Amino acid sequence: MRQAKSMILAQNMLRLVLSNRLTRLFVVAVLPFVGVVAAFGIAPHTIIDQPAVSKVIEEVALPGLVATADTDEAFWREERIQRGDTVAALLSRLQVNDPEAEVILRNTRETKMFRQLVPGRAIRAKTTADGKLHALRYLNNNSVFSAERGPNGITILEQPAELEQRTQMQSGVIRSSLFAATDAVNLSDAVAIQIADIFSTDIDFHRDLRKGDRFTVVYETSYHLGDAVRTGRVLAAEFINQGKTYQAVYFQNAEGQGGYYTIDGKNIRKAFLRSPIEFSRISSGFSNARFHPVLQQWRAHKGIDYAAATGTRIKATADGVVEIAGRQGAYGNLVVLRHQSKYTTWYGHLSGFANGMRKGVRVTQGDVIGYVGATGLATGPHLHYEFRISDVQQNPLQVVMPSAPPITADQKPVFEAATQPMAQRLALLRGINTARLD
Repeated sequence: MRQAKSMILAQNMLRLVLSNRLTRLFVVAVLPFVGVVAAFGIAPHTIIDQPAVSKVIEEVALPGLVATADTDEAFWREERIQRGDTVAALLSRLQVNDPEAEVILRNTRETKMFRQLVPGRAIRAKTTADGKLHALRYLNNNSVFSAERGPNGITILEQPAELEQRTQMQSGVIRSSLFAATDAVNLSDAVAIQIADIFSTDIDFHRDLRKGDRFTVVYETSYHLGDAVRTGRVLAAEFINQGKTYQAVYFQNAEGQGGYYTIDGKNIRKAFLRSPIEFSRISSGFSNARFHPVLQQWRAHKGIDYAAATGTRIKATADGVVEIAGRQGAYGNLVVLRHQSKYTTWYGHLSGFANGMRKGVRVTQGDVIGYVGATGLATGPHLHYEFRISDVQQNPLQVVMPSAPPITADQKPVFEAATQPMAQRLALLRGINTARLD
């Protein structure tokens, strides 16, 4: 009934306003709004009556006020050490506001470890809301140094760090050098040096690297409270050099002697390393006729010269006994090692000797025996290296080096059980890298 009345009312209004021209113009302007009103008026199931509204006021019981923060409650904060940081700067960033603690940390002799700040390492402080220091902890090398507040004041402590060992994997591609490739994938120089050492008897890293060579490495890393502390031993590695694949896995026998072997148990270590310097370049090769830059005459050059910066480490290329360690004419500072009965290696122009280098001392392959220099008859810093068999100089880059003993038959089952997981990791990474290339 109400809807019918609304319709009739709307129709009467239209008749009235259309009776003259002026009102027709008015209708043009307001018709859309009238239509909307009419449309709303006739929509089915529309409730026209306004609901009754009443105001209700009711008292609500409020809970107790939230307690303010306890100023004695302590919180842990952490900051990363930045280059150039001081203890005062770190304490400020850690929001320590404790003059007594600051004086102790600056002046007490036992806190000198806090002044040996390594950029990138974490330092943690436990403080109250108003900045009072309860504890400060910092990991340096294998020790955790801490300052702990107790009933009698602040005590300085040094404790062994609880380290967690993790096995990690990484791979890379040679674009220019091994160091550049490891840097590109965030591998430490320690890993790069180990890779070079492992494959040094098969690959000459001075001459043999090519753009596009690839490497894969499985290695250990020590962590403390989630922070990487140091890189450990390489457990397995693969290097593809000029299309040829070299693999190595680490194995330690029951007597505690460890070394690197191929997947099938062959010892990758040769009796002699190809080079006594990790990374360098050959400035003068083995020759029967070379123009001597100092003597200004043609003469034989029965060794290999490696150009390197003064102080570069020189390694023993094989196990042996020191036969000479001293000054020897044109050689300058010289080390001579005897290996077995007929082999000797000569290392000349050294700037200095490693600690303990003297006649009769035994050295192991890879031990540092001295440092590159320019003593004797030399125009600049380099190492003159000779390889002699029965005291006759031979070209060390061409002599076929004998291999070290392989895994014995009785050790083979233990070797396979220990190294297969590492071999599988290498295969997994190789498959991932192949998929990326595809």
